[in-house]
Amino acid sequence: MSELITAELVDLDLSAATKDAAARSLAERMVAAHRVTDLDGFLADVAAREAQMPTGLDGGIGIPHCRSEHVNAPTLAFGRSGAGIDFGAADGPADLIFLIAAPAGADDDHLTILSGLARRLMDPEFTAALRAGTDPRAVAALIRGEEPPEEPEQARVETGNQEQERAGTGAEAAGATGAAGSVPFRIVAVTSCPTGIAHTYMAAESLAAAGRAEGVEVTVETQGSAGFKKLDPAVVAAADAVIWAHDVEVREKARFRGKPLVDVGVKAGINRPAELIAEARRKAERGEIAAAAGSDKASGSGDDDGDRSRDGNGSGAEHAHFGVRLRTYLMSGVSYMVPFVAAGGLLIALSFAIGGYETASAKSVADHFVWGEADSWAALLNQIGSAAFGFLVPVLAGYIAYGMADRPALVPGFVGGAIALTVNAGFLGGLVAGLLAGAVVMAVQRVPVHATLRGIMPVLVIPLVASAAVGFLMFIVVGKPIASLQNALTDWLNGLSGSNAVILGVVLGLMMCFDMGGPLNKVAYAFAVGGLADPTPGGLKVMAAVMAAGMVPPLAMALATTVRRGLFTKTERENGRAAWVLGASFITEGAIPFAAADPLRVIPSVMAGGAVTGALSMAFGATLRAPHGGVFVVPLIGEPFLYLLAIAAGTLVATALVVLLKGARRTAPEAAGDAGADGARVTVAA
Repeated sequence: MSELITAELVDLDLSAATKDAAARSLAERMVAAHRVTDLDGFLADVAAREAQMPTGLDGGIGIPHCRSEHVNAPTLAFGRSGAGIDFGAADGPADLIFLIAAPAGADDDHLTILSGLARRLMDPEFTAALRAGTDPRAVAALIRGEEPPEEPEQARVETGNQEQERAGTGAEAAGATGAAGSVPFRIVAVTSCPTGIAHTYMAAESLAAAGRAEGVEVTVETQGSAGFKKLDPAVVAAADAVIWAHDVEVREKARFRGKPLVDVGVKAGINRPAELIAEARRKAERGEIAAAAGSDKASGSGDDDGDRSRDGNGSGAEHAHFGVRLRTYLMSGVSYMVPFVAAGGLLIALSFAIGGYETASAKSVADHFVWGEADSWAALLNQIGSAAFGFLVPVLAGYIAYGMADRPALVPGFVGGAIALTVNAGFLGGLVAGLLAGAVVMAVQRVPVHATLRGIMPVLVIPLVASAAVGFLMFIVVGKPIASLQNALTDWLNGLSGSNAVILGVVLGLMMCFDMGGPLNKVAYAFAVGGLADPTPGGLKVMAAVMAAGMVPPLAMALATTVRRGLFTKTERENGRAAWVLGASFITEGAIPFAAADPLRVIPSVMAGGAVTGALSMAFGATLRAPHGGVFVVPLIGEPFLYLLAIAAGTLVATALVVLLKGARRTAPEAAGDAGADGARVTVAA
């Protein structure tokens, strides 16, 4: 087995000024050591991981890392910066930078060694030795564990089942308490991160160390790349509280049902473990029971999945900025609403394609249906789609509330959404109802209750009290004002013309292309589909502009990789071929790999193209009755040829800009950029 790090992979005088430059400098050493096959492809994977969450840690540490198909063998490269490099840590720049590269199918032995390094980074003696080292060979040996700090038994690299043994040794510090005849406070924790290499194990070590210091027994389950060994059910049953420090879905949540729960991001487990332990103790004292532990919510893809919100530092929703929390709550509702939009909208669109727009006024198929009549089938599809659309506002409200306060908030959220439809408050009413329901449930959950009542709180008391409160607020207090605002918005959309319509198209185009499937993109999309529930001419124009702009980023990147192949890596060119289909299907996320690898050039370019397309679509008066489908629903588009022209114009603008910006950074002729069929190239960043 090759060594994970050698002297050639150590730079004790790293001169890079930015994290991207640092990653490139260390990655070049990996390429020279024949550990990485495609420099730019690997750096794109590193950037994509960095985009998920900053990899800076308190204590002056940066750990950019990823799994990549461009890595031959698990590898570490270490750099020490005199000036410090910003990796997004709360306490400032990092001077110790580890670039961790793992193959896409790395074996468990290698990943266990990497996880052991992650744990050792929590040891102040180890990091002090790294800062004091002067010989690259000695530093590489220290990192490999051949020259450990003075107490090797506490800085050892652990393997296999030793992870839980180490994480669970909080009992040692609590042993004196237990020996005195009292039972120590017990916490079980789960840590995980997207790659499962570094943050997972660092959070586990940090929580265990904080537990030892506080006299609390902490047992941690690490759900990392090398798999995970489930906590002993007896340990879970005896626990007084649970901590989840995670950025991917916790596996087998139901084990922790009925326990006080602290649910945060993995970096919170690294940076403030003592606070989390104190919070767990407070929740246990108040008798707060987490319904979330048994809910096993499915994770989303590309958008928020409804888990408790976390800010950039990995802190929980209780500590995140209000704007971050609000965005997370809204995206929870939108993500659950989108399948209803897609199914219902496409069924309605198909009914119009078969029977024309008069299908919307057909009699109920329950009373009149002729098997051999096309109009009857069109009416059937229309009425099924309309039934699905009838759930849009209740589902939106219910899952906004769910994102705020979990399962007990579902009933008041759905009730509030249904009332929003009753009082004609529409989409805006659903947003407000969901927020009200979540807030009411969160308030009720904070009320101390006797232990005998805890079991019925989430299934009876909270839904009952919260539904009554939300119903009162929606019927008596806020429903009618919101309905008036909704009507005013509808009238404004219907009256849009000339420059006002073009400006709205520009704004929607920019939003669709800024984060390509992220919060702003979803807000613009939700605004558009909200108008399809009760279609008006203005609302149909907005839907057309939003879909057209959303198609531009992947189409532009597909075209750019075709006309200027030398500006892109082999991996990017392969992604470009797929982007043709993704763009034509209105899947904006097809451009994300390009944006992650080169955000400063790609994102402004596609935003400009999206703005052009949105403006032209609105100016041409194009309309759309389907919420999705891309070019495959062109027959349902008003002014289809002008609509396609708007998409083509925006795609050309975005392509031209991205080619211009990428070409400007190159200092060698294009021929020097393509070293052969493997797509390797040499570039110099501007």
